[in-house]
Amino acid sequence: MTAADAITACAPALVPAGPSGPSRAARDLVTMTKRSLVRMIRYPSLTLTVVGMPVVLLLLFVYVFGGAFGAGVAEGVSPGAGGRAAYLDYLTPTMLVMTATAVAQSTSIGVAMDMTGGIVTRLRTMPVASLSVLGGHVAAAVVQTLLAIAAVLGVAALLGFRPGADATEWLALVGFLTLVALMLTSLSVAMGVAARSVESASNTPMILLLLPFLGSGFVPVETMPTAVRVFAEYQPFTPIIETVRGLLEGSGPEASTGWIAVAWCVGLTFVGWLWARAAYRRPRV
Repeated sequence: MTAADAITACAPALVPAGPSGPSRAARDLVTMTKRSLVRMIRYPSLTLTVVGMPVVLLLLFVYVFGGAFGAGVAEGVSPGAGGRAAYLDYLTPTMLVMTATAVAQSTSIGVAMDMTGGIVTRLRTMPVASLSVLGGHVAAAVVQTLLAIAAVLGVAALLGFRPGADATEWLALVGFLTLVALMLTSLSVAMGVAARSVESASNTPMILLLLPFLGSGFVPVETMPTAVRVFAEYQPFTPIIETVRGLLEGSGPEASTGWIAVAWCVGLTFVGWLWARAAYRRPRV
């Protein structure tokens, strides 16, 4: 099913006979979310890539570098098998966050395809709530992110990862990862709307994939040179990863770290949504 066929199939639901208002905007949002989810199912190769990239990185770092790196992230651990087990525990939270960034990149590409393929132009001629056009991408991407994270976490469990979280911490983890997905998706949707081509939309979100490497995702920030350490400590991915790590360990993150992570997510979600709305309303030339 092509993108044009998808929007044509959705057209009857997008133009209800009733009066305009919040109820119609909600129906439009549901319809556009379903459209994005259907596209996810229709193109499984993209979904497999989203899950495959973090899994490959997990296998690479644990089985190639983990024996040495593990001795540096846990006290009393010798290089070798013990190091790999320790590094698996340290790295898994990072891979969950990077799974969310991988979904964000694919979302940016999907939004750019809509913006450059004429579908958005057709939607603008219809009585469709503008909120639903972008909101459908956001809602569908959050669902895809949570499913992909569950798959990567399952692979980590097969490798020997054993989280210590209790029921309350699992609920907190799901809620926090949903917030992280919302933040990353809002930014990626904005990047996709602002992009002038699908190619540029695929490159711009690369910064989201690189930031975990410049934080506490792969090694403790204490081991970094001063300039790099300062950047790592104050960029958003370090408190986000530390919050996920603390919840999975069962010890919980430090209160300040958790609140800083939530503040980053809420603030960047707001910035991304404002950016996306402004770019969507701007005439494309």
